[in-house]
Amino acid sequence: MSVISISALGQDSHRFISDIEKNEQALLLGGIEVSGAPALAGNSDADVVLHALCNAISGLSTVPILGHKADELCAAGIRDSKVYVREALRTLDNIKLTHLSFSIEAARPHLSGSIPAMRISVADLVGLPLSSVAITATSGEGLTAFGRGEGIQCFCLASAEKTLAD
Repeated sequence: MSVISISALGQDSHRFISDIEKNEQALLLGGIEVSGAPALAGNSDADVVLHALCNAISGLSTVPILGHKADELCAAGIRDSKVYVREALRTLDNIKLTHLSFSIEAARPHLSGSIPAMRISVADLVGLPLSSVAITATSGEGLTAFGRGEGIQCFCLASAEKTLAD
């Protein structure tokens, strides 16, 4: 058997719930509650960090989770993105995650104080050491809808090792 290194990129974005929509849901990022901005709109809990992770895992396994399995779970009343990540992890046959790097674009809320807890939450969820989960954030300088504070965007680069049968 041989082992090769592979990687995949995942992305997700959601707009903030407007004052008109008035929702009591908390803003969730990386599986934790974050204060300083309204919740994000979506069928699920709209955790863009975990959704980007699901999409990156789908890139590694080539099995779609968001838009397919997650929609089924939403229809069954399951809105917790941690459940979607666990479903995605089940698709990693002969693939072992080795490192995750997230980049979040959001003018609000200010995220530096929440990043350590997000890293712990994600590392625990996927079974990686904390040193293998990196999260950075940028305000976007007002150049995009996310930089203007209309929502949040996240990218996730997932690195892994794939075992091949010789």
